[in-house]
Amino acid sequence: MRSVHTFNVIDDFNRVCLTIDVDFSLPSQRVIRSLERIIEWRGKPSALRCDNGPEYISQDLIDWANQEQITLLYIQPGKPTQNAYVERFNRTGRNEWLELNIFEDIVHAQLLATQWQWTYNNERPHSSIGGFRRDNYCD
Repeated sequence: MRSVHTFNVIDDFNRVCLTIDVDFSLPSQRVIRSLERIIEWRGKPSALRCDNGPEYISQDLIDWANQEQITLLYIQPGKPTQNAYVERFNRTGRNEWLELNIFEDIVHAQLLATQWQWTYNNERPHSSIGGFRRDNYCD
């Protein structure tokens, strides 16, 4: 059985999940395509916080960020608390969908990820906003 990888993007301001991409491999070009889709939809951020995974320290991503005038903010190695919102999201995702499902194929895994993303953003109560659902609390 092959393991799947996820690329999760969370808005630090309102903690909305902007994407969950699932695949067997998520190289820097795939990350860039996902970020470009988010930018088309939500606008360009001034900075992106990321860990030191190979896809994030690649020259391709660095060149793309420089061209787009987006600052890459890398957390210190071994300091996941510097990226606490994503780390919390990753743990929640693992507990609420990733470990609870057996995927038929990568398309099925992506479908379940997208469904859970919608639930996370729209239906699930959030401790960060007093146990409310986002639709009752945010725009």
